[in-house]
Amino acid sequence: MSYSDLLEPLIQKYIIEKTGTDISKLALQKNPFPEVDFKKILTQIESRSKAATKLPTWFNTSNIIYPGRISVEQTSSETTANYKSNLVSGNSLIDLTGGFGVDDYYFAKKMTAVVHCEINLELSEIVRHNFKELGISNIKCYAGDSQEILQQLNLKFDWIYIDPSRRNDAKGKVFMLADCLPNVPENLELYFQYADNIIIKTAPILDISAGLSELEAVKSIHIVAVDNEVKELLWLLQKDWKGSIGIQTVNFSKNEKQVFEFDWNSNSESHYSLPKKYLYEPNSAIMKSGGFSAIGTAFGLTKLHPHSHLYTTDVRVDFPGRIFEINSQFDYSNGNMKELLKDSKSNITTRNFPETVENIRKKWKIKDGGNQYSFFTTDKNDNKIVLLCTKIN
Repeated sequence: MSYSDLLEPLIQKYIIEKTGTDISKLALQKNPFPEVDFKKILTQIESRSKAATKLPTWFNTSNIIYPGRISVEQTSSETTANYKSNLVSGNSLIDLTGGFGVDDYYFAKKMTAVVHCEINLELSEIVRHNFKELGISNIKCYAGDSQEILQQLNLKFDWIYIDPSRRNDAKGKVFMLADCLPNVPENLELYFQYADNIIIKTAPILDISAGLSELEAVKSIHIVAVDNEVKELLWLLQKDWKGSIGIQTVNFSKNEKQVFEFDWNSNSESHYSLPKKYLYEPNSAIMKSGGFSAIGTAFGLTKLHPHSHLYTTDVRVDFPGRIFEINSQFDYSNGNMKELLKDSKSNITTRNFPETVENIRKKWKIKDGGNQYSFFTTDKNDNKIVLLCTKIN
């Protein structure tokens, strides 16, 4: 498909000017370029709007062509793509599920040569055009089935990168890698014929234990969060690896990068106590990792309860998550709640607690916001308690 019509200067100017506009309202207006399909122009405006914060390099480059909104939504952000690029080294990498090419743009900064495979011919052409506009010359784009391309090229790569997608008939099932395209567990032996190192990107919904049951030769797993929302799991496989599995969690925020590492098979044990002076809530990447004993051991913290995943100390420590000072605590009862919280403002969090945040707000008429943070949780004696806190970081 030719996109030369969309690259006309007046149309590009219109797309840029209308970026951020409500597409549904814009679609009701008259097409200012009747010689071009208005839907194509609207797609560019909608997708470019999505790229504004997620893909600033693309957004700030002239003559970029965008695929549909879903492709932009599903692609890696530049933050996570840049992180991935620091996990690879060597000369060559082949991406079997190229997509919009954001990951490959960053891989190309670290590798001598990158191969981008994309089964969708139209998307492959878009990506090839964009790489030219972005000034990238060490990525080759191939359209077609990546498994066939891999065998036709018949080259040994330093790395294979795969971002498998869930098949439509797998909706509603427990997320398993075998339910994705390509089926990585089924093809792993083939992949290792062409590379000794493999990176698999999966959605956060994949259970780590389930993934490990399907894969072999897993050397490490990286759990990547942005602004405390887990965006992706990265599985690094090394051919014939039989050693321990390293877990690395990372959470990117505007001001810092929180990193915590531990061994999947570590034997650390949790210790428990009643709430002390400070309360600690791990970031979402650590929560996803399941390293609840490891984080407590590493920072010298005690847990409130085996299932609460909240930690406490008398002496404040730096911590990869939220830190609070506990101002007061009480058992969860009608008398205590009426006295201390009714008609107040508070930021509410529940951990291992039988009621939802919504129910608590409605029941006790607590408004959202303010400087007070209330944790509704369970202590080591199985008592339902409330902790009133001030946020420190």
